Amino acid sequence: MHHNPISITALGYCYPDGTAALHNINLSIQASERVALVGANGSGKSTLLLHFNGILLPQTGEIVVGEQPVVAANLQAIRNFVGVVFQNPDDQLFMPTVWEDVTFGPMNQGLSGEALTHRAGHAMAAVDLDLARYGNRMAGNLSGGEKKRVAIAGVLAMQPQVLVLDEPSAQLDPRSRRQLIELLRHLPLTQVIATHDLDLALELCSRTVVLSRGQIVYDGATEAVMNDAAFLEQHALEMPLCYSRPYCLLEHRPAERPHPASLPHF
Repeated sequence: MHHNPISITALGYCYPDGTAALHNINLSIQASERVALVGANGSGKSTLLLHFNGILLPQTGEIVVGEQPVVAANLQAIRNFVGVVFQNPDDQLFMPTVWEDVTFGPMNQGLSGEALTHRAGHAMAAVDLDLARYGNRMAGNLSGGEKKRVAIAGVLAMQPQVLVLDEPSAQLDPRSRRQLIELLRHLPLTQVIATHDLDLALELCSRTVVLSRGQIVYDGATEAVMNDAAFLEQHALEMPLCYSRPYCLLEHRPAERPHPASLPHF
C-alpha cells in the first residue's frame, strides 16, 4: 500500500462554458485515511472526485495516484487503483442480476472460474449481501440501501486501494444510512467521502476538507470545523444535527467545542 495514494498539486479545471470549477487545489490523502469532502452545491466536490480516477483529466496542475500521474495512458491502472461509488446507484448498476453486476469488473480484469467466484463472493460478504439470497435477484428490484451495497460490492470486487464515495447517504432511510455508516467504518480501505451529511462526516472521518467556490478553505480536524458555526455558515453549511442537542447522539456526551480561533482557516 502506498503511503500517499493520492497527491494533488495546483489542480485547476474549467468547464467548456468557461465556468471555473476548481482553482489551485493542493491535497494529499494518506493510506488508510478516511477523509470527508464537504461543501455547498457548486463548490466543486463532484468535479474533484471525477479527477481521482481520470473521469476528468487535469487542465492545470497534476494528480498522482499511487505512483502514476493521471493521464490518458495510465487510466486503466488508475481505475483499478481508485474505485468510485456514484451518488445514485442506478447510474452504476446496469447488468440484469446482482451477481452479474458484482462480477462485471473483475471479469474485465481477466478473472474467471473459481477465482472470479471467490473474489465476487468475498466482496458481497464484505457488504453483508448473502450470495444465496441476493446473487440471482434483479438489481432493479432492490431497495435503495441494497442497491448502494451492491454498487459498493461491485467496486470492492475490483480490489481498489482507494474508495471514493459521492454522497453515499443520499436517498437512504435512517436504518439503511446506519448500516452504511457501519459498513464504511469497518472497510480497511483509504476512503474519500463527499457528503452534505455532516453528521456522517463527524462519525466516520477524523479529517475534513471544505471546498468553497472551487477552492479548499479548510483542511483539518473534523470536530474542530463542525463546531465553528460562523465558519460553516460563511460557506453555506450548517453544524451537524447532533451538535444542536445537549448530548451528541453518537457518543452520548456533551459535544466538545474547540475555540474557533484555533481553527486552521485558509
